[in-house]
Amino acid sequence: MAMVKKAECCAQESACQVESILSVDERGQMVLPKDLRTRAGIVPGERLAVVSHEMDGEVCCITLIKVKSLNKMVKGVLGPVMKEIINE
Repeated sequence: MAMVKKAECCAQESACQVESILSVDERGQMVLPKDLRTRAGIVPGERLAVVSHEMDGEVCCITLIKVKSLNKMVKGVLGPVMKEIINE
């Protein structure tokens, strides 16, 4: 099985799957299942970015991305652009 880069992983439809159904309590809290946290390497204190997608004026999709992965994605996109600007 070929390894997929993190940035490419999120763009592939076949990589998406329903992991579980969560409930939100009265304080707005929810719990990610332990198996998912373990497989994703999410540990106490881990920082996650919440990314939403809107369609027809309504939030229809909420995604969690590890902040350290988000940093790598942003640097991968902006790094070459910034290098080009600096070299001009």
